[in-house]
Amino acid sequence: MIKVVIIDDESSARNLLEKTLLKYFPNKFNIVEKCPSVDSGIMAIKTYEPDLVFLDIQMPEKNGFELFGAFDVINFEVIFTTAYDRFAIKAIRRSALDYLLKPINIVDLSNAVKRFEALNKSSSTHRKLSLLLENLNVNDQNVSKIAFPTLEGFELIHANQILYCKAESNYCSIKRIDSSYRMATKTLKFVEEILPGNFLRIHKSYVLNLNFVVRYHKSNKEVELTNGEKLPVSFRKEEEFINAILQNQ
Repeated sequence: MIKVVIIDDESSARNLLEKTLLKYFPNKFNIVEKCPSVDSGIMAIKTYEPDLVFLDIQMPEKNGFELFGAFDVINFEVIFTTAYDRFAIKAIRRSALDYLLKPINIVDLSNAVKRFEALNKSSSTHRKLSLLLENLNVNDQNVSKIAFPTLEGFELIHANQILYCKAESNYCSIKRIDSSYRMATKTLKFVEEILPGNFLRIHKSYVLNLNFVVRYHKSNKEVELTNGEKLPVSFRKEEEFINAILQNQ
């Protein structure tokens, strides 16, 4: 069975998550401890060495992110639980970690459990959490790296190494400044949401790094990049694109 620790300052939330896990996933989870705070959660993790921790982010004395400072090595998986927090969610997504929005529904929980079971155990949770903590301490324009989910696990790429991202059905190809491509197992919409503010959707198939724009050909609605490539700009996106370029000077 999968050993689980639940950390949440609200007793009703702890109890509901426990009941839901036991009801919908019988004989799969062993809830070894339910904790009302980060400090009690740290003690439970060190005592029981769980496989999975459900961790609330917003708690009174310490937030959930502070828990990781108590461990030199993270040898458990984490699923964050949170009320909507745009900044925290973006940082979590950029780190290829999982989260559930409160109130937690069974569909989202079931999908999170499936992702946990399908995890490549060679992927480094510790590395992803380190990246999360880095990204929490910078503003949107200074994101150090983004963890893009791939078929093999995830790949860390500096945002300033990306020329553009292109939709490839339900996947997304990432073109880097060294001309190499990486394929992310997420849609362009998902990738667009985790990229910093100097990226802009210019077409249904492209999200562009504005820092690599050389010129715009208005007659045929094409943007030229530093590597000589030209990408289309849709009619609906043209005004937004021009305004963004002018503001990016």
